Amino acid sequence: MSAVQSIPQLPDLERDELVLSEPVLGGLPLPVIIRPARPLSDEELLAFCAANEALQIESDADGSITMMAPAFAETSWLNQLFSTELSVWARRDGRGVVFGPDLGVRFPDKVMRGPDAAWLSKDRWNAARARKRKPIGFLKSCPEFIAELRSETDRASQVEAKMELWMARGAELGWLIDPKRKLAMIYRPAQEPETLLQPEFLEGEGPIQGFRLEMREFWE
Repeated sequence: MSAVQSIPQLPDLERDELVLSEPVLGGLPLPVIIRPARPLSDEELLAFCAANEALQIESDADGSITMMAPAFAETSWLNQLFSTELSVWARRDGRGVVFGPDLGVRFPDKVMRGPDAAWLSKDRWNAARARKRKPIGFLKSCPEFIAELRSETDRASQVEAKMELWMARGAELGWLIDPKRKLAMIYRPAQEPETLLQPEFLEGEGPIQGFRLEMREFWE
């Protein structure tokens, strides 16, 4: 991923000003960080994401918003492959639900991240739905299992740091799949990640005990 560019602080955004046009971005290469005058509420951030749906968007506790380019075709295909395999297994297993890369998880400190794939137990999912009298926006609890796939433009250190954040926020198991280096990293709470060089399979454990992912297509 190229170095993150920054543009000056933006004024308070009205709902009809949530789309950031090319002149506002100033032709800067993505990713770009913008800094609204105040952190956006859940409703405002949801509207911002919807208005700029072609981009990947994350936010931090200080209110800054990072706008990233959409995934390349091969990364998108591998993301879909992974999510489909996990979803098929989860439907048979019956203990949880699966989310893809369009999920936003927003924590109480306003940090928002989107995983490439995630598994959430039905207990947590049902509790989240029960707390809402209107459609759920961002998920407010960390999924028990998180998967991140390094894309062609991601720096290894950046995606590893993102996985560390997921684990610090409550994930019980994390898989980082890196097709560029042909390796997978397994993250467990309070442990150093385990690195597997071009594994033939990844075997689920903990929250996704019983899931098995064939890895051949990730290394081709």
